[in-house]
Amino acid sequence: MKSPEIQYKIIRPDSELSAFVESFWMLKNVSDKAHEIVVLPDGRFDIIFSYSGNEEHDIVLRGLDTMPAQNSIPPRTVMFAVSFKLLAIEYLLDIKAASVLNEGALLPADFWDISKNDLDDFEAFCKKVSAKMITQIKPDIDGRKQKLFELIYASNGALPVKELSEKVYWSSRQINRYFKEQFGISLKAYCNILRFKASLQHIKEGKLYPEEDFADQNHFIKEIKKFSGVVPKELFKNQNDRFILLSTLPVK
Repeated sequence: MKSPEIQYKIIRPDSELSAFVESFWMLKNVSDKAHEIVVLPDGRFDIIFSYSGNEEHDIVLRGLDTMPAQNSIPPRTVMFAVSFKLLAIEYLLDIKAASVLNEGALLPADFWDISKNDLDDFEAFCKKVSAKMITQIKPDIDGRKQKLFELIYASNGALPVKELSEKVYWSSRQINRYFKEQFGISLKAYCNILRFKASLQHIKEGKLYPEEDFADQNHFIKEIKKFSGVVPKELFKNQNDRFILLSTLPVK
C-alpha cells in the first residue's frame, strides 16, 4: 500500500482450514486521522476483531457485500480478521449469512475467547483462532457442496450455473435455493462478484480491458462500475488508497 499510515498484513490458513478460511488479515491505521475507504465486494464474509486507541475491542460478523460501501478507518485503529469461504457458514460457524447481507452484526465480546490483549500479536492471534476453528468443524460435509465451491473458486466464478450443476449432480434450482437461504443471493450473483474480484488484479496492473469472462468491453466496464462505483480507469488510479481491497493486492 502507498499510504504509510495504513499497515496491512495477510496470512494464509493451514491446510486443515483451507476449505473454510480464505485468509487472516491485519489492518492498522497508525495515524491520528481517519482514513476514508471504499469497501469493495470480494465474495468473502469476515469476523473482524478491532479497537481504536484506548477503547475496548469489538467483534463484528460482516456479511457478503454486493455493492461498494463508503467507510473510514478511525485513527489509531487495529483490526485483526478472519475472511471466510462460503462453506464455513454451514460447517464451521453454523449461521445463515443471508441475515447480514451488506451488513454487519455485533458478536459477544468473549467470542472465541479473544480479548483485547490477543490483538497485540497477529501471528499468535492466527494460531489461537485456528486452533479454535479446527475444533468447530462439523463432520459429514455434503460432497456436492464441497465440490461446488471448489469449482467456483478455481474458475473465479466463470463457470455457468448449468455446467456447475451438471458437474456436481445437483439441480440448478436446488443450488439457487441453497444460496438464497444461506447467503441471500443467487449462485450467478455470487459468481459475478468473484469475477469482479479476479479482475482487480488485472486493473491494478493497468489492464483496463476484459481478462476474465466478460462479453465485451462495455459489459466489463458496466460490471466494474456496478461493484466499485467507478469505471476501470478511475479504479486503477486509486487516489489516496481509498479502494482498500485493490491497494492490498500484491504487485506482480
